[in-house]
Amino acid sequence: MATYKKRGYKPKKEKVTQEVEETFDETQSTTAEVFNTLDETANKSEQWIEKNSKPLFYGLVAIAALILMYLAYNKFIAEPTQKEASNELAYPRTFFEKANVSTGAAADSLYTLGLEGGDGKYGFVDIADKFSGTKAGNLANYYAGISYLKMKKYEEAIEYLSSFSSDDELLGPTALGAIGDAFADINQPKDALEYYEKAANKKDNQFTTPLFLFKAAQIAMDLKEYSKAEKLYTTIKEKYAETDQGRDIEKYINSAKYAQ
Repeated sequence: MATYKKRGYKPKKEKVTQEVEETFDETQSTTAEVFNTLDETANKSEQWIEKNSKPLFYGLVAIAALILMYLAYNKFIAEPTQKEASNELAYPRTFFEKANVSTGAAADSLYTLGLEGGDGKYGFVDIADKFSGTKAGNLANYYAGISYLKMKKYEEAIEYLSSFSSDDELLGPTALGAIGDAFADINQPKDALEYYEKAANKKDNQFTTPLFLFKAAQIAMDLKEYSKAEKLYTTIKEKYAETDQGRDIEKYINSAKYAQ
């Protein structure tokens, strides 16, 4: 009986080995290409750096110089100027504070001294001008604006208060509301309404927000914008009922509602 001898394993092994070798060769080839590409990129980067070494050096020197100049400016100019401005502001503020508890001509005289200065000292107007880039210079605009408003010099009040900016919880809204007061006093109700609304929305608190919402609503009533007035009064009722403006707010809501 003839014996059948199985074959085929060896060739199969050779084929698998060949495939592995081909795959290995292909992987090796891809890896080599990646490294070659990286080498080329590195060479190009080195060449570019070599070529531009001087501009790069000068650029770094320029940046370092700017940083040093900025630090030096703050140390030797900005900080001393700020300190000087703060010291100068103390003098006219004493007159402003005295004027706030005075009346009539005496108050006006004190406000004028605060604005113009005296005895070789700056007033708010000079400080706002000479130290305009400082916090004290910015505050001088506020004090000057309020002083002019109290003296019924409304255009000057608007000018200085418009130059003042602050994110302070009270000062920011108060300045905007004071501009609204000035416009209301010169019979420009639309402008007054705009600034009262800005003041109310500047910072949400229990003092300035309901106060300027109420003032805005009153101006809206004068302008016969009754639905706006009702909305403003209602906001006071819903959010600021415990404030001075909120205690009798229902009657104002009804006034606006029935006027429509």
